Amino acid sequence: MYKLLLFLLPISFLTAEVGYVEPWGKDAELLPSEAAKMPPPPKGILPKLAELVILFHQNILSPVDGPRSHFRPTSSRYMLLAMRRHGLFKGYIMGCDRLLRENDEEWVYRQKRIDGELYKWDPTY
Repeated sequence: MYKLLLFLLPISFLTAEVGYVEPWGKDAELLPSEAAKMPPPPKGILPKLAELVILFHQNILSPVDGPRSHFRPTSSRYMLLAMRRHGLFKGYIMGCDRLLRENDEEWVYRQKRIDGELYKWDPTY
């Protein structure tokens, strides 16, 4: 029995699909809308470098410093999405504008309650 299991286990790894697989059936309703999907990664060297800087901030600096953004999506995520959707320079300008608005002041536009806390809702699309 164990020999059969040891034989079939490596075969199952070889036949598995790599990466994300779209859900089907009832779970297909759980797919995010087209606007919420992440655009493809950039192709040029300068956009890739800018994206690496943002990802460094998100993955290394932010967990050490703790969450501080009053917006959803967070400002670093917003800049990443804006650069992917609108190009490097326009996305950078949009991200800098967003960082200038990052404060505790009253927000008169859309808000969203996440886990009982009210956040400023400002998506890139």
